[in-house]
Amino acid sequence: MIALLAILLAQAAPARVLTLEEAQRVARERQPQLRAARGSTQAAEGRVEQSRSGLLPQLSATADYQRSTTNFLFRPGGIPRPGQETNWSSVNFFDSSVTLSQLLWDFGQTSNRWRSTQASARAAADQERSTWQQVVLQVRIAFFNSVAFKELLAVARETLANQRNHLVQIEGFVQEGTRAPIDLSQARADFANAQVQVINATNAYQRSKVLLNQSMGLEGPIEYDVANEALPPQAGEDGALEPMLAAALEARPEIASATEQVKAQQHLVQSARGAYGPAISVGAGVVQATTTGSNYVGWNAAVGVTLTWNLFQGGLTKGMVHEAEGNLGVAAAQLDVLRQQVRVDVDQALLAIRAAKAALSSSRDALVAARQRLSLAEGRYQNGSGSVIELGDAQIAAANAAAQVVQTDFQLATARAQLLWAIGRA
Repeated sequence: MIALLAILLAQAAPARVLTLEEAQRVARERQPQLRAARGSTQAAEGRVEQSRSGLLPQLSATADYQRSTTNFLFRPGGIPRPGQETNWSSVNFFDSSVTLSQLLWDFGQTSNRWRSTQASARAAADQERSTWQQVVLQVRIAFFNSVAFKELLAVARETLANQRNHLVQIEGFVQEGTRAPIDLSQARADFANAQVQVINATNAYQRSKVLLNQSMGLEGPIEYDVANEALPPQAGEDGALEPMLAAALEARPEIASATEQVKAQQHLVQSARGAYGPAISVGAGVVQATTTGSNYVGWNAAVGVTLTWNLFQGGLTKGMVHEAEGNLGVAAAQLDVLRQQVRVDVDQALLAIRAAKAALSSSRDALVAARQRLSLAEGRYQNGSGSVIELGDAQIAAANAAAQVVQTDFQLATARAQLLWAIGRA
């Protein structure tokens, strides 16, 4: 009893109310999955910059300093220098150069790699949007789960209040001698069981808020109540599948991401095939050298065209083309699998909504009937024509019917959340 009173007092304290909109806003700010997705997008953008660099001019500069002796090193076949002596005198030698080069044409190897990374970056951005929609779905389901447990807690409290009234009434009947003491024992047992149900329901509600915090990416207390919110009916939820499917295929970021991945692999195939041809580039360079002690200052400049053609590499290019074509086949197959999965997602969400609507209507009818039964059982017990077992059964039936309404409300809310995700709406 003391534990129950402590829980009831804690619940009676005013608490901040968390709305669904606020939960989604917190998730956008705090959820680490979104930061990870953004990091992947930034990495993909960096790879675009890297691959583009091969198409731009390349400018490099080098400088070299040496302190070297001036001794002549003879080698077999070399011409000795008359009078050359070995000594430890040394000179400073400075060498610097600047080189500029530009790729002219490599049969699309570099340009197609660049286009491939661009497509991959777009795919990463679409995947980032997909991650956000997944987070929204997780937050909504966790939020509606907390709402359901909050309402189940209300049902448990209502049941406890009814059992308390029954206990007081039966105590009076037993004292008056109109009821047997066994009825009082049964009433006390029912009241104790109702207390246990309140304790369990309170714990379940608190645990659901822990999971809600996790879905929001929030590390903090759970001293709040969730607002009794649900998603409104969605346009087309009672209509045909095909219009919803068409909208989903157009809006789902996963489809857009997979499509871009196919494009990226197509460009990689073209890039790999370009390796069969040569690469042509132009270059220019300036070199300057200075030796101290000799008054020598020299420089040189050069321009030229370079043709590089790998005529035979042991089948390397063929293998690269083969690999790229295989990866393209995988990407295309994954896109087809995803299209089929989108159809399943939309179809399942629509079926779940329709089933939940039908179940909700029936469960509400069952609740009305169960409450009528409880009212009749209470009247029968008061006038002496009913038994305590009948009263207890009616109370259990009413509590179960109320819990069933809560469950079907939760199923309908989550089914609508699944539909919004399935058709690509955050």
